[in-house]
Amino acid sequence: MEEKKPDLWLVAAILGILIIGVVMVYSSSSIWSEYKFDDPWFYAKRQILFATAGLIAMVVLSRIPYYVWHGHSKMIMIICLVFLVLVLIPGVGMVRGGARSWIGVGMFSIQPSEFMKLGLILFLARFLSERQKLMNSFQQGFLPALALILFPFALIMLQPDLGTGVVMVGTCLVMLFTAGARISHFMWIAGAGAAGMVGLIASAPYRIKRITAFLHPWEDPLGAGFQIIQSLYAIGPGGLMGLGLGNSMQKFFYLPEPQTDFIFAVLAEELGFLGGLLVLGLFFILLWRGIRASLLAPDLFGSLLALGIVGMISIQVMINISVVTGLIPVTGITLPLVSYGGSSLTLTLASLGLLLSVSRFSTK
Repeated sequence: MEEKKPDLWLVAAILGILIIGVVMVYSSSSIWSEYKFDDPWFYAKRQILFATAGLIAMVVLSRIPYYVWHGHSKMIMIICLVFLVLVLIPGVGMVRGGARSWIGVGMFSIQPSEFMKLGLILFLARFLSERQKLMNSFQQGFLPALALILFPFALIMLQPDLGTGVVMVGTCLVMLFTAGARISHFMWIAGAGAAGMVGLIASAPYRIKRITAFLHPWEDPLGAGFQIIQSLYAIGPGGLMGLGLGNSMQKFFYLPEPQTDFIFAVLAEELGFLGGLLVLGLFFILLWRGIRASLLAPDLFGSLLALGIVGMISIQVMINISVVTGLIPVTGITLPLVSYGGSSLTLTLASLGLLLSVSRFSTK
């Protein structure tokens, strides 16, 4: 295979979103971090550290031919599964926000489910590329692939982390459809999936509160409806041009931890509709060039790998923006490359390194 330079459009979009993210993490968190840690740069400095580590991983992975990972994908999947089991063990896994989703590593913590998303994309791309001719068969192709997806999903739900699980399953279903699974196969599982989702929501009272808060936020404005109301209060005053960078009012302890799930609300408040449009435009370029890399990949493994990475990021963006604007209930999904995060930011950049690697071997 002939190697080329990485897609510069893709690189520019990634760096543009990342720079905006670092700036907005500082702007949205400075008040909170000064109050909590006596350092307005606390979150921003850590975000820069994670971004640097992620960029190094992205550059290294972009220079390694993507097909090298075909042979290592099984071991990567096994390691990710081991960490998913370890995080469930009391004393090993750390509980935050009611979910046992983190493992402490020195001063930092890692989230195994973030690694699992990438590990499953890698292994599923190999699995589907080797069994493409069987994907027309429900029993021989579709069902084994579905079982491969649902096992790690079940482990993630034991934490529980519905948002991450939904992103992972949604990404994998896109890959299944692209690999040749019939629409009728999806119809068979649609009913079971809907029933299962209702059961998962009904099994956790906080999820039911999120649904009711989404439908009627003003019935509990200081409780379950607080986040979405404050988010809309941030977006509304932003107007076309915004209040100006650093001039958000909602970050003054109105919007809980605005540097994570609801950072786009602060961005819209400070930079306005045009600032939000700029970020979404950069994500669109990332989506466009990622799909192009998938279509021009020299083999099915590379095509599915690129599509899985683009699908994962795109689904997260759609869910996060929908939550922030009040279109769907709160899920806990962050905005890729923009929200504050350690494992999520580093793994997203590493995933984009693999996408850049695929783009280097495009057939055009």
